[in-house]
Amino acid sequence: MAFTSAKGRTQTSLAEINITPLVDVVLVLLVIFMITAPVLQSGIEVSVPKTRTVREITVPRLVVTVTRDQEVYLGDQPVNLHDLAQRLHEQNTDPSKQIIYLRADERVPFGAFATVMDAIKQAGITNISIVTQPLNSNGTSTP
Repeated sequence: MAFTSAKGRTQTSLAEINITPLVDVVLVLLVIFMITAPVLQSGIEVSVPKTRTVREITVPRLVVTVTRDQEVYLGDQPVNLHDLAQRLHEQNTDPSKQIIYLRADERVPFGAFATVMDAIKQAGITNISIVTQPLNSNGTSTP
């Protein structure tokens, strides 16, 4: 776009956008996401049992985890087993419609597993899905 100044000279306007600041911001955001992504994916170390029938978890749900040392976590927060039912009750959802995913290490004794299941049922939640790891077609677990 050209225009004429008061002295009669023809001048053009600067119509190009300077993208250097945009590239700087994008690169800074990229570095931030690269640093924080592994931190967000870190969780509680649990070696879940391996089964042939496994469904993918597609919707984020509340997860109760039992570690090898029989420590109980609600999400990523440690919780006392005796307080688990009360903490599940504090969630703002109808217990009859709430779904809980139970992750338990494969070396956890069945008695400890059953105690956690009982605590979840005391909160009125009956829809409990047990998290497992899929087997390959040759019978070995996937990494």
